[in-house]
Amino acid sequence: MSTATIGAVAAPPKNMAAIAIAGTFGTIIEWYDFLIYGTAAALVFNKLFFPTIDPGAGQLAAFATFAVGFIARPIGGALFGHFGDRIGRKSMLLLTMMIMGVGTFLVGLLPTYSQIGILAPVLLVVLRFIQGVALGGEWGGASLMVLEHAPAEQRGFYGSLVQVGFSLGLVTSAGVFTLVSALPEASFLAWGWRVPFLISIALVAVGVFVRARIPETPVFEDMKARNDIAASPFFEAIFKHPRAFLVALGLKLSEVAWVYMLTVFVVGYATTKLGLPRKLLLDSVFWAALIEVATIPLFGWLCDRIGRRPFYFLGVAFTVAFAFPLFWMLDTKDPAMVMLAVIIGLNLGHGLMFAPESAYFPELFGARVRFSGASFGFQTSAAIGGGFAPIIATWLAARMGGTAGVSVMLILLAAITLVAAFFAHETKGSPLLK
Repeated sequence: MSTATIGAVAAPPKNMAAIAIAGTFGTIIEWYDFLIYGTAAALVFNKLFFPTIDPGAGQLAAFATFAVGFIARPIGGALFGHFGDRIGRKSMLLLTMMIMGVGTFLVGLLPTYSQIGILAPVLLVVLRFIQGVALGGEWGGASLMVLEHAPAEQRGFYGSLVQVGFSLGLVTSAGVFTLVSALPEASFLAWGWRVPFLISIALVAVGVFVRARIPETPVFEDMKARNDIAASPFFEAIFKHPRAFLVALGLKLSEVAWVYMLTVFVVGYATTKLGLPRKLLLDSVFWAALIEVATIPLFGWLCDRIGRRPFYFLGVAFTVAFAFPLFWMLDTKDPAMVMLAVIIGLNLGHGLMFAPESAYFPELFGARVRFSGASFGFQTSAAIGGGFAPIIATWLAARMGGTAGVSVMLILLAAITLVAAFFAHETKGSPLLK
């Protein structure tokens, strides 16, 4: 089988729809597991695991445990990327899902600080780290499983379906937390917050069943047949493709900071500083993510026609223009304005740049190191922009007595993404075996 055949004009397999569904469904579950932690960190972890310090410091401590998952994600990207490039995409995809499921389920069983003292937040951090390692390998595996089966002219669209898993995971996590938040406060703090974590084990079981039925990718099978397997794919990806790695890192930085500002920092800021109802913020995130389920595939379809790079220029322009109006709209405390701010911010500040990533980032790397390079670039940027953005924003808002510093931070991160977009090259239609 020739490089040109697989990389450029291969027909989609008869089960392409099933492959796309399996990739997306599994990713929904993984993101659900990862994101419910962020919501819990914004709403309850400061009270249950850090009750001995003042509320502001407790919020920072809760966000710090949230950031641990992001620190772990590059480790997972490197680890599972190495084995994904050496022994296959499918096996890593199943393994990461099982690890994530167990880690999330155990968070739901954790005793609180009042029950076991300092050991409670220590165990919370350990389980969050396990979540991060698993997610670090999940995204790359899911992206490649879909991308390396898809026809060249539709890779952006099919890749965007993997990205929809984030939005549906956000919809599901926000929806479940909305339901349990309706409980009386005492019940919510006693056991209600645990429900979203505990039910994840059933979702993981279904996800493993669905993903076990899809085949290994033809690109990897071809590499294996030609004995073209890299001995050290991680090091080859970083040291032989440094530009691709740095471009991927920079392209993601603004988008990932933006989404976690909206789904974590804004939820905490609006409920504690502005005194807005918890349900309003959860509903806003829910509807914003639900709309993104439609806009992400639309952007993916468009990037197959106009290219990947234009979406980063558009996303940066929006981010710079909306960095201050976002908080002006929140400060009105008007429910309609608050919801509109979150919807617009998520779909344009995040969706425009997030949609092409499952296609664009792997396309930047050769087949031998694609899992390692795309995963590590994606996850390293997520650790920098996503894990620390809510912490820095919380500190800036407290230090400056407002959100102006937060807006400036978002603009500076957008500038880094703009530089990366200038140095990136277009990959639309490029061969996957190279």
